[in-house]
Amino acid sequence: MSATELTAWQRELRAQFPIVTAHPGVAYLDSAATAQKPQPVLDAVLGYLTGENANAARGAYPWATRTTARVERARDRLREFLGDPEPDRTGVHFVSGATEGLRAVARDWLAPQLRDGDEIVVPHADHHANIVPWQEAAALARSRGARVTLVPMPYDAAHDYDAARLAALVTPRTRLIAATHVHHVYGNDMHVPRLRAAAGPDVPICLDAAQSVGHLPISLAELDVDFLVFSGHKAMALPGTGAIWSRDRRGPAYTPAGWHGTPNTAGIVSLAAALDWLAAAGPDRIARWTRDLGARLTAGLSALDAYQVLGCQTSLAADAPVERRQGIVTFRHRTIGSHDLGFILAADGFLVRADGHCQGDQGEKTSSVRVSLHVHNTPAEIEHLLTRLTTLNAA
Repeated sequence: MSATELTAWQRELRAQFPIVTAHPGVAYLDSAATAQKPQPVLDAVLGYLTGENANAARGAYPWATRTTARVERARDRLREFLGDPEPDRTGVHFVSGATEGLRAVARDWLAPQLRDGDEIVVPHADHHANIVPWQEAAALARSRGARVTLVPMPYDAAHDYDAARLAALVTPRTRLIAATHVHHVYGNDMHVPRLRAAAGPDVPICLDAAQSVGHLPISLAELDVDFLVFSGHKAMALPGTGAIWSRDRRGPAYTPAGWHGTPNTAGIVSLAAALDWLAAAGPDRIARWTRDLGARLTAGLSALDAYQVLGCQTSLAADAPVERRQGIVTFRHRTIGSHDLGFILAADGFLVRADGHCQGDQGEKTSSVRVSLHVHNTPAEIEHLLTRLTTLNAA
């Protein structure tokens, strides 16, 4: 697709976001926190709620059976969207989001297996949601007398996982490696396939894909992980829904513990519709668009002495010799505090996130401003943002 064709493609997609078109003076730059919803997703939810809303797997009348069928079709749609190479041998379990999903894997699957001397590799510079659940699993094991070690995931200078050092840390007692697909602060694609080579063929890997599902193409065949967990609201579905995909090959099959009541049927409907919309839009084109916008922003920031861009500078440059990051640019002003900068930008219609971004204790210690992009964002928004940031360059 040429640059001209890509621009026309993006213009057509942008017009499908009611909240974006209703606020022409606002640039929503916080898609890593939650993504906006295109009209077809909203239509699908409204059509379901006003047409045949019922409980799933409870009743035998048509609305109930069709709702049950919708939920099952959503499982199959997710497998297809993720490029599941063995859909008949995998599980899809709907949850409220990535945090609940990761906790469920830790609590219901990992904790019962842990024995004295076992180890869990934990990414302490990633999101808290991919740290705390593994700490809780170790605590559950300790409560029954099993000492479990949390081994810190090693990172390199570019904030990527250091696969060579990881290989040296994996032992016969390594029961799980927790990893992130795309880093929520630095935007790195964390090169997950290298982790499999480092871990060997037998160690399960649980992947936090909250910043990748809906933002770039995903192939479970290439990732070779055992769990993939994400939040639907970051993939253009409604809040309160997400999913655990489980392969059930390395270790026992994943089964959620306890009794589960009514599923979030409207959320599941929205997720299926969002996956349809994203597939039609083209995750590869979405990734190309957001990477290019991120490179444009980073190039502009690099010319302003007052700003420090976090993470690997090279990976976001327009002529990067390495893999570029996925539409997330996080930075600081050298004299204006990040919270103040966030308020300044919000007053001018630039909606960014300005805080610590829920990063673990081995991550950044000082708050920062994060710009996270999606397909509805435009080059003009980036240029306007850079113009405003330039006025603060000498502050």
